[in-house]
Amino acid sequence: MTDTSAHSTAGAAPSPAAPSAKAAGEKTAYLDVRDLKVHFPTDDGLVKAVDGLTFKLERGKTIGIVGESGSGKSVTSQGILGLHRRTRARASGQIWLDGEDLMTVSDERMRELRGNKMAMIFQDPLSALHPYYTIGSQIVEAIRVHHSDTSKSAAKARAVDLLGLVGIPNPTRRVDQYPHEFSGGMRQRVMIAMALANDPSLLIADEPTTALDVTVQAQILDLMRKLQQEFGSAIIMITHDLGVVAEMANDILVMYGGKAVEYGPVNDVFYRPEHPYAWGLLSSMPRLDRVRSARLNPVPGNPPSLINIPPGCAFHPRCRYAAEVAGDACRTQVPDLLGTGPDHVVRCHLAQSRRAELFAADVKPLL
Repeated sequence: MTDTSAHSTAGAAPSPAAPSAKAAGEKTAYLDVRDLKVHFPTDDGLVKAVDGLTFKLERGKTIGIVGESGSGKSVTSQGILGLHRRTRARASGQIWLDGEDLMTVSDERMRELRGNKMAMIFQDPLSALHPYYTIGSQIVEAIRVHHSDTSKSAAKARAVDLLGLVGIPNPTRRVDQYPHEFSGGMRQRVMIAMALANDPSLLIADEPTTALDVTVQAQILDLMRKLQQEFGSAIIMITHDLGVVAEMANDILVMYGGKAVEYGPVNDVFYRPEHPYAWGLLSSMPRLDRVRSARLNPVPGNPPSLINIPPGCAFHPRCRYAAEVAGDACRTQVPDLLGTGPDHVVRCHLAQSRRAELFAADVKPLL
């Protein structure tokens, strides 16, 4: 699943050998992100928002990207969509989508792909939707910008069909209403309808259930699952909510300080997590089967500044097990992503056998 060899070509220009390898019969994933870096120069220093990220995603599958605020999750999605072009951001690496490297395509080609072959459901639908235009006119625009030969009446009929598809009642009437006339859950459904307007094969959902009540959250997740089954889309689910990931994802990518610290199948990461940061995230989840007086176990400290990321393992100032590693490796050496099982990798200096002992003794009883 993770191409660890990609880390040896950090920041290199896309290799001309990649297309020929694909042509020679090498199987590649539908989305293949290789050593993605997105840095922002500021007056205070260089913000390394994403620093060498590698992952793959097949059609019909979902990957959940989790981590605290400031770990680089949303910047990753924006990098895939090319939203940092023509800005001060410094982006490098390779992003292969259906055999096409998005890092090297022209701006015109990226505009063709964005909203058509790949689309995004933004975190806050009220700010993503324009308050001055009706819901229908905004969906019509999303359709006609990629299909200029489609008439306005045909595009509006398609908008009505999409609103019905995502479960908005009486779509014929509501297509002419404004964003403020919809509830939070209904606005999120509108955003999903707009994202699906051109049948994208890659759907990026950035916190799609934020600020929604539990019942509406379940409806949105169920809707996304049904639409994925119908259209066969690949989905990137960005969220703080590990429950959402457990419900939706096939694989999990845990990010910290702009890097992947653990990546693997959902069952492996939930039931056999390897990184102390993943242990902390899982231990801090509330559980209904816990004793009511039992306290949660939050990760101590705060996420690092992406301008001054700690040397060595970025998590070592917050890691209660850093002293388990001999010498000062945790403070001076960035650990590599190493395999611990089929398609499961972790970035940690602790020996795998010692991690297993610590997990069994200290962490598993709390999960």
